[in-house]
Amino acid sequence: MGWSIFSCMEFWNLNNWLLRLGLVVFIAVLLAAAPAVPPQNPENHPQIVSLGPPQTVRTVDSRVCVHTRLTDEVQEWPIQKTFQMVREMGAATAVEYFPWAYVEREEGVYNWWHPDRIIRHAENQGIRLIARLGFIPDWARPETANGNYMNDELAEKYAAFVGAFAERYAGRVDHIIVWNEPNLNIEWSGEPADPQRYTRLLKLAYTAAHNANPNVIVLGGALAPTNEPPHGAGGWNDIDFLNELYEAGAGAYFDALAAHVYGFTSPPQADPGLNFRRLELLREVMVEHGDLETPIFVTEGGWNDHPRWAYAVRPGQRIAYTLDAYAYAQENYPWLETFCLWAFRYPLPTNGYPDYFTLISVEFDAKPIYTVLQAYARGWKMPEWYVN
Repeated sequence: MGWSIFSCMEFWNLNNWLLRLGLVVFIAVLLAAAPAVPPQNPENHPQIVSLGPPQTVRTVDSRVCVHTRLTDEVQEWPIQKTFQMVREMGAATAVEYFPWAYVEREEGVYNWWHPDRIIRHAENQGIRLIARLGFIPDWARPETANGNYMNDELAEKYAAFVGAFAERYAGRVDHIIVWNEPNLNIEWSGEPADPQRYTRLLKLAYTAAHNANPNVIVLGGALAPTNEPPHGAGGWNDIDFLNELYEAGAGAYFDALAAHVYGFTSPPQADPGLNFRRLELLREVMVEHGDLETPIFVTEGGWNDHPRWAYAVRPGQRIAYTLDAYAYAQENYPWLETFCLWAFRYPLPTNGYPDYFTLISVEFDAKPIYTVLQAYARGWKMPEWYVN
């Protein structure tokens, strides 16, 4: 794929988030895209940031979580600053993307310096990391294919990378997401989404990860919310896809289910649909297959407050809906481990509605939603200006 953040926006503007049956959402297009030039080696960017003393996250709700976007950061200080603000907000967990293409730029040669510094700063701030692993290196795919290309032969090489990651960071990063939104065709380089193929990939990655680190938690799924029918033009809906995964035996190859849940214009209490409570529909599939013990991690979710996007809400609604979602989860979802908000901050402005998912600006200015979430997560008194 190898896109910059700006060319990614051009892609978004082609409405690849919105396909048939009303609302088919490719929320993670930015997450899946990688910049044209990955961060360079440490000799070009020497470490000039000191860690400081180890910190601890103080929170009253362990489900509070954010999705950071530090993959594309060249300098080290924004990485440290990001995790400092995540900790100060009271989020004990963060999801971060570690592209395979950045680590193994040449076949068989791993360069871990960029993941090392991200993980080092998260660890120092007391933040648990969930690592999403994906994006195929140039050497591993045909010239005409993008970074989501996959076949059975390549799946074994991907699994080897997953195993190497799990081994290197055992005890430091013990949660790994295998692939991203496998129910969407775009996540397979445009080829039809296939539960059988994802099951094979998941089995290989799960086995490699557990061989390297017996304590690792492998998250399967990371399914995109969509009403697309099975074998649809853009993929198929996450509910049917999850059912097919269980039918294919995938339940034996994930320790937790990752899900993407966005509220769009609905409050979190709205009946289950293409909204926050879609979680319940996923859980029903798990229960139908006798899977009562496996937890769910929402690794992407939240609301958008762009003033002109059709699927956004007002800023005050966004804050209220987010707080209500955490309260609803505490009361009703004992099986929910995290609700991770997309996205904490982007490294560059998108100059479009995706900017209105963030909690802080590119310049690290806290938005009102950050301040209110901080008060909630830390158990503080709400700001005087906030009225729910």
